[in-house]
Amino acid sequence: MAGFIDAAVHDIDNRLKELKEEESRLLAARAALAGTATTRRGPGRPPRAAAAPTTTRRKPGRPRGRRGGNTRSAQALELVRTKPGITIPEIATAMKIEPNYLYRVMPKLTSDGLVTRDGQGWHPGKQ
Repeated sequence: MAGFIDAAVHDIDNRLKELKEEESRLLAARAALAGTATTRRGPGRPPRAAAAPTTTRRKPGRPRGRRGGNTRSAQALELVRTKPGITIPEIATAMKIEPNYLYRVMPKLTSDGLVTRDGQGWHPGKQ
């Protein structure tokens, strides 16, 4: 009986050695295909993903996340000039945007004197 157990343990050890060698070859092939070096980090743990860059290149002097030119404001102002009395939901529909954005844009146009509010409608300001 002891001989059988020793033989089974020996067979298992040989098979584990073969599997480790195959794992090494597969990991090397994967790394070559993916263009990254990967190592085994333990049983059941996949290789760590490469970290994303923390900064992005942008043009100097250009504020982050801003398009510049107040495009939405200019569009809203043009709509108010062409259709005096237009409401925010109507402006939003014409511009194909959500109305909540305009509730931030229109007060800025009012403070600049470009539009005035009369009830729910917006009219061109007196310049």
